[in-house]
Amino acid sequence: MTHPITGILPVVPTPFHDDGSLDLDGVRRVLDCTIDQGVDAICILANYSEQFVLSDQERHDVMKASLEHVAGRVPMIVTVSHYYTGIVQDRAKAAQSMGADMVMMMPPYHGAGLRADDTGVFEHYRAVSDAISIPIMVQDAPISGVQLSVPLLAKMAKEIANVSYFKMEMPFAADKLAALIDAGGDDILGPWDGEEAATLFADLEAGCTATMTSALQCEHIRPIVTHYLNGDVEAAFKQWQYCLPLINHENRQCGLRATKAVMKEGGVIKSDHVRHPQKPMSPRTRDRLLSLASDMDLIALKWGK
Repeated sequence: MTHPITGILPVVPTPFHDDGSLDLDGVRRVLDCTIDQGVDAICILANYSEQFVLSDQERHDVMKASLEHVAGRVPMIVTVSHYYTGIVQDRAKAAQSMGADMVMMMPPYHGAGLRADDTGVFEHYRAVSDAISIPIMVQDAPISGVQLSVPLLAKMAKEIANVSYFKMEMPFAADKLAALIDAGGDDILGPWDGEEAATLFADLEAGCTATMTSALQCEHIRPIVTHYLNGDVEAAFKQWQYCLPLINHENRQCGLRATKAVMKEGGVIKSDHVRHPQKPMSPRTRDRLLSLASDMDLIALKWGK
């Protein structure tokens, strides 16, 4: 990449067949549908991709199929998180060798009781940076339970060569983004937002330059960012208000199941299966999701028809 990415960088779902087996043809169709939504980059193998239910071989197969199929049409971000630093190094090197443009990593944690301290987090990211030459994105998300302070993040940006992008999903993300931008200066190339854009407008006001949502309504969320970065704050706010009902329903009621349900309805994938112990959405929740998606005439709801 020759310049920082801005705009929308969605996490795509990993489709399965009804029997739970991996659907690699569906992986390719999801990528095509997402590109047709006008995205600026794509992220694979993240939490919204159900990375935590994939075997090592399945991770490899999804990464290989995805990077080969996209073939440079948009930048590709590969999630490589793991508690063990050695595995993260191996995953990052494999991603780069297959053509990834960036890797995303959470800080090392395993459940509530195993979390690295600040020194361990710094060493973890530095070891991965030493193993590759592509940018690293730090995912600061509640699921890890790791408290990443602004001074630590700024130190990582300044002292670790490839750490320059930050996805902020913790509570009070806007204030943390603003503080990080102030502390890190020019070393913060990508101060980014997450959580399906639920806090996007506040995060843009704090200095965020891109959002990592799901692949549900990228064509509608991207203009929020582009309007704001182009100086049209009023248009950005109106667009965010327009998107909020679906953002809220996805974020609070559906979770990672939302994009799969809409893409199945739209003929992108054959099944919206999620692997056990996750459960399907209730019919009530699904009906409201599809109603909101229809009202917004989503590309994903009609792409395969």
